[in-house]
Amino acid sequence: MSEALLSAYKIVKKFGDKEVLSEINLTIQPGEVVAILGPSGSGKSTLLRCLNGLETITSGEIFFKNQQLLLTEKNWQKVRPEIGMVFQSYDLFPNKTVLENLKVGPVKVQNRKAAEVENEALEWLDRVGLRDRANDYPRQLSGGQKQRVAIVRSLVMNPSLMLFDEVTASLDPENVREVLEVILELAETDKTLLIVTHEMAFAKQVSDRIIFMADGEIVEEAATEEFFENPQTERAITFLRSLDFSKL
Repeated sequence: MSEALLSAYKIVKKFGDKEVLSEINLTIQPGEVVAILGPSGSGKSTLLRCLNGLETITSGEIFFKNQQLLLTEKNWQKVRPEIGMVFQSYDLFPNKTVLENLKVGPVKVQNRKAAEVENEALEWLDRVGLRDRANDYPRQLSGGQKQRVAIVRSLVMNPSLMLFDEVTASLDPENVREVLEVILELAETDKTLLIVTHEMAFAKQVSDRIIFMADGEIVEEAATEEFFENPQTERAITFLRSLDFSKL
């Protein structure tokens, strides 16, 4: 097995006296697609935010590309472009066109040439079916289209790892599929993806491995088929029994 792309050891996160992550150990291999599942409030989104430096961990260590990260904002600013993150909310600049939104990060943060970035952005927009919307403003797009733009915004930074935090949670049902199809396409490339989702059928289809969380802990880890067919812990069994498996 190759060296891990990202490893986290004994990650603890507290908000005041409340411990929301309890000694989390996690390893992600290059090219792996991992889905994080679990009930609401189990710490899934907080874990992603800790792995991208958007939340400061209380204790523990994070290694990226075999280098221990110094968990300061200055250090995270250097690393964060390599750990892309797509949120529930799109956070697009309303006063900028789609193409302008896509160019801001690579040009301002990575000091890349605008023409190079524009060509790459247009190629990605073409792949997600939005090239004809490049000069539109966010207000002219549907929720699903905005989320696809948000995914492309992360992709044009050329990250080594992409984190997806419930990216379909705020979408109308008819827009969910178009976003999931983009992520499914990414999963078929060499992209490394860590996905928090409540879409069980999607998780079963897209991921190589499942991490199941509850009460701020990783309760179970397994290959995807094994997790869904033969969960090993009572907490995972209870969780899966609560689902409508006719949709899986």
